[in-house]
Amino acid sequence: MARHRSALSAPSSGPPPDQLATTLTPLAALLALAALAALAAWLYTPLHTHLLIVAAASGSVAGGLAIFYLHRETRGWERADRELHRWQDRFSNVVDAAMDPIITVDEAQRVVVFNPAAEQAFGYAKDDVIGRPLEMLLPERFRTAYHDHIARFGTTGGTSRRMGAQAVVVALRNGGGEFPIEASISQHVDGDGKFFTVILRDVSERIRNAALLQRSEERLRGILDSAMDAIITVDEKQRVILYNDAAEAMFGWSRGEAIGVPLSTFIPERFRDVHSSHVELFGATGATSRRMGGSLRVVMGLRRNREEFPIDASISQIDTTDARFYTVILRDVTARFQAIEALRRSKQELQELGAAAHLTREQEKSRIARELHDELGQMLTMLQMDVAWCREKARAGEPAFAAKLDRMSTLLKSTIAATRRIASDLRPLMLDDLGLIPSIEWLVENFGQRTGIACDLAVGDLSVEPSHEQATAVFRIVQESLTNIAKHAHASHADIAIEQDNGWLVVRVEDDGVGFLPTGPRKPNSLGLFGLRERAQLLGGETTIVSTPGRGTMVEARLALGHTAVAP
Repeated sequence: MARHRSALSAPSSGPPPDQLATTLTPLAALLALAALAALAAWLYTPLHTHLLIVAAASGSVAGGLAIFYLHRETRGWERADRELHRWQDRFSNVVDAAMDPIITVDEAQRVVVFNPAAEQAFGYAKDDVIGRPLEMLLPERFRTAYHDHIARFGTTGGTSRRMGAQAVVVALRNGGGEFPIEASISQHVDGDGKFFTVILRDVSERIRNAALLQRSEERLRGILDSAMDAIITVDEKQRVILYNDAAEAMFGWSRGEAIGVPLSTFIPERFRDVHSSHVELFGATGATSRRMGGSLRVVMGLRRNREEFPIDASISQIDTTDARFYTVILRDVTARFQAIEALRRSKQELQELGAAAHLTREQEKSRIARELHDELGQMLTMLQMDVAWCREKARAGEPAFAAKLDRMSTLLKSTIAATRRIASDLRPLMLDDLGLIPSIEWLVENFGQRTGIACDLAVGDLSVEPSHEQATAVFRIVQESLTNIAKHAHASHADIAIEQDNGWLVVRVEDDGVGFLPTGPRKPNSLGLFGLRERAQLLGGETTIVSTPGRGTMVEARLALGHTAVAP
């Protein structure tokens, strides 16, 4: 503790000059009076006794006053000394309790104060350091520079400043280990000379964390630069602060050119206001991330050469203590859009090919049905007439010949009926001759007769006549639906309805059969439902199939009136 005190300047314990003058003036006056009285007694004999009494009294009073003043001053000095000790104790406690190392050296740069935090930081006991040169706590290569630095600081007259060009210096532990510290130095002067106090802070952990952070940032930069997607981070003002290599390749701007520019630089002008509002609204939601571009998930980007291109974008945000940042991950989907366009063209071509195939098939069916009805039907009719002629010309008494003719006649009738049925299945001539509704009525009636399934046909007001292609499609849809009912439904009743609804021709076929799961796997070579959808789609329509196991099936096709098939 004594060494601590020797390095500290304390408040003066003597009385102020004005107080000292006030104290000594009466005492000096009494002493002067005593001296004058003694001199007068020696010179003036008649009053010798009286003057000696005055001198003695004045001397006694002066002596009493001197003793009183001395006693009072002694007590004041004692109080001042106690106050100095208390002040030094408080300062020593503060120094000893400080979490940062505190070292004080004299003008010779020998240690006079070394607090417990310094002991812990350097690994030395206080008694091993006090009185020794400060350079023992510094690496040898820095000792001359730090010694000169302190000496120059002493000549500046400044009270305090930081040490080291970067505010970080290197210290030496007991055992030879070096560690980084932050240091500030101050100087003060007391009666014993000039002293320098250095306050230190071990920043090893901070330097280590900074190095880890730098390595982490380097790894992050490596990840960002190796990412195939463009990654851009902007601040709250939507100015770019991070821009990876993929973004350079995508937009054509280098990182140096992109950092600090508005994000709107990479967006076509007609979308900039909307995009800026979108980012602001996203920031207000508090959500951490979401995709951009609405339901389509696609926005437009702008390359440096002013070329626009589609991008898939997602945005995220992060809040720090003093700022908010938005990160946008972008993917150039030009190739995807080109693939989608190629797929659309391919699908359109397939539709055109399908339409041409349907048309060709219907034309071929119509031709075959016409030939069966006209040519083969006529030949069979003529053959039937020849059999009837042979029966008339046959001689009596030849029962075997008559029986053969009867069998031929019966077979011809069956063949004629089968020919008509096949021709009707291929293309009912009444569809061309009488129109859609009579053909549907014949189809439904014939189906009921052949299968025994009761059918009800309901036809609404068809104010707009369907086209030839639509009439054929409706006939085929009903025909295929009834065929599926006969094969799979095990139904006892079917309802067929044809009506118009707001510009649409609606065909609906329902049954009370066993039903099925529309989402279940399709049976091999089962193309009936697929054919229904394809026919409607070729005419710009759609087909809906609703079915539940045990509760029947409903097939509804909607065709846009006035729409024609895709041109082959």
